[in-house]
Amino acid sequence: QLQFVQTGGGLVQPGGSLRLSCSSSADTFDNYAIGWFRRAPGKEYEAISCISNDGRSTAYADSVQGRVTISRDNHKKTVYLQLSSLNPEDTAVYYCAADDMESPCPGSDHNLITFWGQGTQVTVSS
Repeated sequence: QLQFVQTGGGLVQPGGSLRLSCSSSADTFDNYAIGWFRRAPGKEYEAISCISNDGRSTAYADSVQGRVTISRDNHKKTVYLQLSSLNPEDTAVYYCAADDMESPCPGSDHNLITFWGQGTQVTVSS
């Protein structure tokens, strides 16, 4: 069973930066592509980024392209999401996620994803 623990997040001013972390103790961690989703108030889940199991391939949604960097350290069993140039529209609960079969990449359906972190709130406000 793949389980995640998320850290990071919080309150940041517009234009600021944050780094989110998603860690696992699973021996199979490096078998999985990992994605980041977010859910803004009153909106649907949005898959914003993903990284392949070996870290060589990444993908970003248009809404965050150029402002977000995903990375992973398989030795630490951790995936990171660096957020920069944040604006109030980035306010959301952010989740890391993975699945045995479904891609967690931008465009994916969150309903098909099995393994989720607990979520972390990011609030962008002055």
